Amino acid sequence: MAGAIVVGVDGSKPSSAAVEWAAADARRRRLPLKIVHVCEQWMAGFDSREYCLGILEAAAGSARAMSADVEVSAELLDGNVVEALIGQSASADSLVLGSRGLGGFAGLLLGSVGLGVAGHAVGPVVIVRAAAVAKYGQIVVGDDGSESAQEAVAFAVEQARGRRARLLAVYAWQAPIVSAYAPDYGNLLEDAFQQEARTAQERVIRWRKDHPDVEITDQQVREHPVPALIKASATADLVVVGSRGLGSFASAVLGSVGHGVLHRAACPVAVVRSRGKKS
Repeated sequence: MAGAIVVGVDGSKPSSAAVEWAAADARRRRLPLKIVHVCEQWMAGFDSREYCLGILEAAAGSARAMSADVEVSAELLDGNVVEALIGQSASADSLVLGSRGLGGFAGLLLGSVGLGVAGHAVGPVVIVRAAAVAKYGQIVVGDDGSESAQEAVAFAVEQARGRRARLLAVYAWQAPIVSAYAPDYGNLLEDAFQQEARTAQERVIRWRKDHPDVEITDQQVREHPVPALIKASATADLVVVGSRGLGSFASAVLGSVGHGVLHRAACPVAVVRSRGKKS
């Protein structure tokens, strides 16, 4: 992945947490860090541009203090928040945002701004929920065998490598709708799950061969992906999911799975959208 890590700020506590996360990631992965603030005319009779510049300069100063060896730049943007952030994502390694904010970032995770950015940005979007992030030495990635999941795995491997952390690939399988009165119902479901689990395990074997420097473990469960990933997030430093997937991960971010993980994960969440896909 090329480009700087870009973090959007608005002066709120969650955006400060995003700066802290992004600065640490830039230091680990030896990438430049770019701080951006979208200045909207949302306060009548107020010198909003001076206010916006103050937010930007304060965030950049904090980033430099936290990571003195990281190249830090700052840019004030104008226009619509979602469109401006999506535009930044096109040349960024990744885009980092706080879970909620002020002004244009209000309702970031729960409202249209966060969903718009996470659903349409080019490349990974990391949503940071709180400044205090536990250090478990483990990255979790949701896998369903889709192209989107492959993109998520690639980002998760890079994150694990930079942190010298373990990578746990979680495959969650939901039973298809079959009548409980069907002959041999229980055995049919168990056979189907075992087949899917073997396929998932084979993918992990390939990842281990491709990335021998990263410790990769795997887990296959008969469960909806939201609770499976939320459980895994309790002992993770980051959960990574694809923007869309197959089966249980279908319409992640814009559907119930992505909403559930973003709302309830106990750690930062990275949503990875393929750079080859258009919004």
